[in-house]
Amino acid sequence: MDDSYLFLTDLAQQVEVPRDGILSRTLYQDEHVKVVLFGFDKGQDLSEHTASMPALLYFVQGEAMLTLGSDQRAASAGTWVYMTPNLPHSVAAKTPVVMLLILLRQQETRR
Repeated sequence: MDDSYLFLTDLAQQVEVPRDGILSRTLYQDEHVKVVLFGFDKGQDLSEHTASMPALLYFVQGEAMLTLGSDQRAASAGTWVYMTPNLPHSVAAKTPVVMLLILLRQQETRR
């Protein structure tokens, strides 16, 4: 296999949603990006927190409520979110959820 790419045919099959819990699995990371797949059981949540870098969320399956700053938004399969650094956010699963998180490591500019 060529190490210059990672090919996954079905993200939902890469994580088993735990019963009464949350599971995270790092799929890939390097100096530019970290990619984490989450599985949330119904009723589970990640309490409010921030990330020091830009982040992308992609909902693969399920339904959740997101808090993004002071806004609450419903998310379902196909929902995509971009978040700026330090945005307070939380995720509450209404059904079993599979969610992809992509953290974008900011590069220092040289002068």
